[in-house]
Amino acid sequence: MRRTCPQQAPTSILSLLSSIMPSQRILPIAAVALILSAPGLHAQISQAEYAARRDSLAARIGNGFVFAFGERNPITDFGPFYQIPSFHYLTGFDEPDAAFILVAHDGRATGTLFLMPAPVRTELYYGFRSDSTTTPRDFGLAGRSFSAFTSVVDSLVAAGLKCWNLADYEDADFARADSLTRGGEFVKALVARHHGLQVQNAQVIVGQLRARKSPAEIALLKRAAEISSAGHLAVLKAPEPKHEWEWQAVLEYTFTKMGGERVAYGSIVGSGERGTQLHYMKDRGDTKLGDLVVMDAATQYQGYAADVTRTVPVNGVFSPEQRTIYQLVRDAQAAAERNAKPGMSPVAAQDSSLEVRARGLAKLGLIDNVNATYDCGQANPCRQVAIWTIHGISHGLGLAVHDYVQGRTAYQVGDAFTLEPGIYINTKFLEVIPQTPANVAFINRVMPVARKYNDIGVRIEDDYVITDQGLERMSNDPREISEIEAIMKTRGH
Repeated sequence: MRRTCPQQAPTSILSLLSSIMPSQRILPIAAVALILSAPGLHAQISQAEYAARRDSLAARIGNGFVFAFGERNPITDFGPFYQIPSFHYLTGFDEPDAAFILVAHDGRATGTLFLMPAPVRTELYYGFRSDSTTTPRDFGLAGRSFSAFTSVVDSLVAAGLKCWNLADYEDADFARADSLTRGGEFVKALVARHHGLQVQNAQVIVGQLRARKSPAEIALLKRAAEISSAGHLAVLKAPEPKHEWEWQAVLEYTFTKMGGERVAYGSIVGSGERGTQLHYMKDRGDTKLGDLVVMDAATQYQGYAADVTRTVPVNGVFSPEQRTIYQLVRDAQAAAERNAKPGMSPVAAQDSSLEVRARGLAKLGLIDNVNATYDCGQANPCRQVAIWTIHGISHGLGLAVHDYVQGRTAYQVGDAFTLEPGIYINTKFLEVIPQTPANVAFINRVMPVARKYNDIGVRIEDDYVITDQGLERMSNDPREISEIEAIMKTRGH
């Protein structure tokens, strides 16, 4: 975690926030409202909703049982505890070292938490843990000692019930690398004790349940997005930075001030060439007049993550080259928005966004034409546009910043996701492609243009939800060139 910030802030952040007044017509009314609103709780997931989630899981597995491990207490002792998302999704239990068993019978779930007591001295330091007398009241679940967990699982297996495991990895993005978790080791030992036992993966089913967001979840996602947007709006009013961490400080201060519990991921504040690095998270570099700064930063609120990116000029004014690339990305995002409606295909959103960028890059001379390819060392050639666009434009949002989505065929009510096209111009990208004769000829054609736009990275990312009314943008701070420049002109006033 990065806690470094300037020793002296040139202007009070509180003053910056209070200075954004409704009379400034360049600000959307919603943006002003979110900046001035009190943090509040806004929504919480009820016990009834957690119980309904467990029943939904039970209905999908039939008669059987699911066992799961929660997150361990941090062994470093230097950071707070955060629960594994799927464990939280089913239980709402956010204390360390617990396990959970769900027994399904005729589509109904009976759940038990297995709790590990902490030494009294430890509890005096960190707070008192729940016990078997409090879990029925606080979580609607029976409570037992963790020491009984293994014997209960063994007895359920011996009774012939189908066995499912909810893997205890933090994020599905890294599931393949998560091979030595407590749950993984437990499954190995369980199979060794019960020859022929088939342990099925419940994570697939729970992922399907997590993909469709309930009204309460949408309210929490909206609040996370509102707080995140407030941070990006505060940056536009902040003094011109000399270092990347100054704007990182503004973002993360605002998130905390408005009730965000932690950053949803490592904040990315990359100036100049570092703005062309997708996951640059050091935020230690200098900023220069004329640089663009890519800021991919958002908060987590009551477990639910936002994901917002804005790209702004250090001096408050886009250069002609920066303006051209920025508008291409914004037009690409607008194309994706037009194709991200209920019943429409996410592929159409992706393809339309890429088509806009390809046409624009071809017109600038950064690629030969919309469909031009190059030799990328694979069986089939790659499109030239991919050199400058690099990544896809969307992922799900929820209890993880890259959460599950309902399906790949059509947007559905309850989908929460990002749309985040980007263009990144760095001449080094041309230097690393295979130096075949055809590629060298292509490089020679586009290199002069690439030098003109070198070190311009632009990403615009917003958060959306599909409702009965259609597509709704949850992150609502300014993103148009005219709005950004107009607000940044007021800095220091």
